[in-house]
Amino acid sequence: MTISPCISICKMDPITGYCYGCGRSTEEKIKWKAETTTDEWKQENIKIIVTRLDGWQLKSFKESYNYKIKNGISIFKEKN
Repeated sequence: MTISPCISICKMDPITGYCYGCGRSTEEKIKWKAETTTDEWKQENIKIIVTRLDGWQLKSFKESYNYKIKNGISIFKEKN
C-alpha cells in the first residue's frame, strides 16, 4: 500500500494550482482517495509531484514524507 503524500500542509498555490505541501493538484488529491486508484498510479504520481517541487519545498516534502512513512503521522500533525 502506498502512503498518501499529504504532509498536512494543505494550501493551494493560486498560480500553479498545486498544493504547497505535497505538490498535488486538486484532481490528483481526489484520485488518491478513489477506491479504484491503483498503487502503480500512486507511485507514479509521487514521482511526478517530486519533479514539481524544488529547493526548500522539495527538501521539506522529502523529510516530512519519509517521516510519515516511518512513523505513520506527519511531522506537522505530531507537533500540533
